Amino acid sequence: MHRFYINQRIEGNTLSITDTGQLHHIRDVLRLKAGDEVTVFDSAGNECACSIATLNKKQMVLTVKSRRHAEVREARLTVACAIPKKGGMDEIIDNLTQLGVDDIIPLKTERVIVRLDEGKRKARLERWQRIAQSAAQQSQRSSIPLVEPITSMESVLARSPEFDLKLIPTLSGERRHVREALAEFKHGSILVLIGPEGDFTSQEVERAKSAGFIPVSLGDNILRVGTAAVAVVSYIRFSLE
Repeated sequence: MHRFYINQRIEGNTLSITDTGQLHHIRDVLRLKAGDEVTVFDSAGNECACSIATLNKKQMVLTVKSRRHAEVREARLTVACAIPKKGGMDEIIDNLTQLGVDDIIPLKTERVIVRLDEGKRKARLERWQRIAQSAAQQSQRSSIPLVEPITSMESVLARSPEFDLKLIPTLSGERRHVREALAEFKHGSILVLIGPEGDFTSQEVERAKSAGFIPVSLGDNILRVGTAAVAVVSYIRFSLE
């Protein structure tokens, strides 16, 4: 059954989709019509099975047949990932969405070489949010992760007291295996920092440690930014679930 995101809280017995891009995909690509059944979900993680009541170029009206309430997970996972060069953040957003990350923060560190003016930052954020929405629909997630604006390392560290467990994978210095860092964690919120090509600077690692982050190792191999993000999130999800 086809799944679609709806930009409103799922309430009542009728819903509507008015986004022109979605309507084009529904009508002209999928060729759905009145009477067909679909699944829709909202940003709060609510999901319902619906039938299409009416469908035209301006609106699709849906009749709710059944609903499923959002599940409460024991751990909320936020990943602040350094922006790689050559558009690699697109794939990272897609993969982290599929893996169930709740909050994605594109991270500006000292060694990030991507330079964007305000207009390009806004356009890039809108693109990343569309990618997250599409990946959530494709992977049948019941929620779409929050993709935040590009944020500095200092701003992320300032927010770190909000989290119960904070990890910073790094290539040097005294580190624990990520397995050890997760051993006693049962529930709450986790923040993971993923560094750029060339790793975090030693000063950044020290500031993170002062903010309560645990330096961890992902193994002996040097991983690309996207690979490191997928590796640590996969391990955390596997360990906690």
